Amino acid sequence: MSNLLSKINSEKLNEFIGKVVSDWGGAEGVLITFIGDRLGLFKAMTGAGELTSEELAHKTGTHPRIIKEWLAGQAAGGYVVYNPDNSTYLLPDEHALALTDENSPAYVIGFYQSLVSLFKDEEKIIQAFKTGKGLGWGDHHHYLFEGTERFFKPNYVANLINSWIPSLENVESNLKKGGAKIADVGCGHGASSILMAKAYPNSKIIGFDSHRPSIEWARRESEKEGLKNVEFEVANSTNYPGDDYDLVTFFDCFHDMGDPTGAAKYVLQTLRKRNGTLMIVEPFANDRLEDNLNPLGRVFYSVSSVVCVPASLNESGPGLGAQAGEQRIKELIKSAGFSNVRKATQTPFNLVFEAKP
Repeated sequence: MSNLLSKINSEKLNEFIGKVVSDWGGAEGVLITFIGDRLGLFKAMTGAGELTSEELAHKTGTHPRIIKEWLAGQAAGGYVVYNPDNSTYLLPDEHALALTDENSPAYVIGFYQSLVSLFKDEEKIIQAFKTGKGLGWGDHHHYLFEGTERFFKPNYVANLINSWIPSLENVESNLKKGGAKIADVGCGHGASSILMAKAYPNSKIIGFDSHRPSIEWARRESEKEGLKNVEFEVANSTNYPGDDYDLVTFFDCFHDMGDPTGAAKYVLQTLRKRNGTLMIVEPFANDRLEDNLNPLGRVFYSVSSVVCVPASLNESGPGLGAQAGEQRIKELIKSAGFSNVRKATQTPFNLVFEAKP
């Protein structure tokens, strides 16, 4: 230890400790923010102006002393604004949009719920690290499925119909005309399928997922919407039924699969032969690790190490991970037999690929 200490640059050490303390606050902030969501604290503060801790506690049926401490933590994190002149707290409208409006593209709470789920799965994840056998998607705490849907849905609402599908060649007009068939593979709780069913009422959408509880959730959601042109079935990416699909979609799930090449090959068998289209939406990533060493890359690599790669390894897969990148995804799709593969569009968070036979 003495030899190590003699080599230490104290400025670099202090800089690192400062980063660690920031991470402590961020990690604790995830928990108290999710607790605030569950207790309705942010919604109670939305549009309410400045509130004392006692007023917020009264509005939400919570204990004022604990709420005072919770508010102090949120103020220290910059989520709420503290006014020392009257000891009140304000939730800015911009923050409220991100924390309470589930239809806003800026809505972020779903990711907090997903992160909380992973702490509940700590022992399972440790075993996955040790054995290399992975951890199946369906073996996680249910918060992961719910949080993932809450996190992805606002992005789909903002981009799927308005940007992603229009970026595909000769697809949008076909879906609007009607009579088209869409297979939404790995649909989870069905947000993407339901959005397409609403946007293209004369086309038929079938959502497939191997996780039965997610399919049951999706069915309940579609029933609430009163939709007649969307169905949900339990099936995986290499055995879903049907053929002559005009469009087959994979939203934020292709890299999780045990056999992504096999999944792409199976799509070829189920597409309408002459003009069917495969659309794959993946997390944004550059092709080189060194180009992903940034805050977004940290988010994706971290969650990929405990969710995405273990899910693929659980099915003896290649473990593409959430930062596979454009080149690798394109090469994989081409190796499955697609002759025309391109990046159709991108957002700060996603890459959208189009492939045709």
